Amino acid sequence: MASVRSLALVFDLDGTLVDTAPDLLGATNAVLETAGRPDMDTASLRHMVGFGARSLISQAMASTGAPVEDHQMDRLVEIFIAHYRAHIADFSRPFPGVAETLKSLRADGARLGVLTNKPAELTGLLLERLELSEYFVAIYGAGRKTYTKPDPRIFHDVVLDLFAGEGGAGPAVMIGDSITDLATARAAGAPCILMSYGYTPVPASELGSDMVLDAFVQLPEALKSLAL
Repeated sequence: MASVRSLALVFDLDGTLVDTAPDLLGATNAVLETAGRPDMDTASLRHMVGFGARSLISQAMASTGAPVEDHQMDRLVEIFIAHYRAHIADFSRPFPGVAETLKSLRADGARLGVLTNKPAELTGLLLERLELSEYFVAIYGAGRKTYTKPDPRIFHDVVLDLFAGEGGAGPAVMIGDSITDLATARAAGAPCILMSYGYTPVPASELGSDMVLDAFVQLPEALKSLAL
């Protein structure tokens, strides 16, 4: 069995660490209301999350009427971001056991990082509001680099940060909930663990990851069983 000591754990955010769907829904509905469209519900939204604000808006508009036109997108993104920034942690909460498990993993010597396609500014703000930022050595959101998931370079950037000053990187695992996280891990040559409770139109169990967990608290034991 492997030890988590000196292991880099790279976490997705939305649908993995935090249930952000309620506040993302509020921002999405603010966009839809501006466009004269009907509101969406949480169940519909959950399968649209994880590909960035533009993708979420595009999917929401297409599901409620005519697809968004290119000249409308920038304005709609501004409305979405402004609303989401103002309400980023009204209802979003860490999934059960997240804080306690992160604390335990860190105490055992694991190096923890966040890699998300949520804008970097909003990523930092959300983690601070939910008092999770203290657990992470490296936090990467969209805009920090010119590339995002599933580009493997962004994964390697996070891992190098987690081993900064040590003359090289050690083993790393991607932990997420979607095909984007799995594609990132595969491109980077890293194992991938997916959470079954996240935001994905295709069930995590059907995506082909190394492991699928039903609860975040199962992560420490799952990591020990990976061949690293």
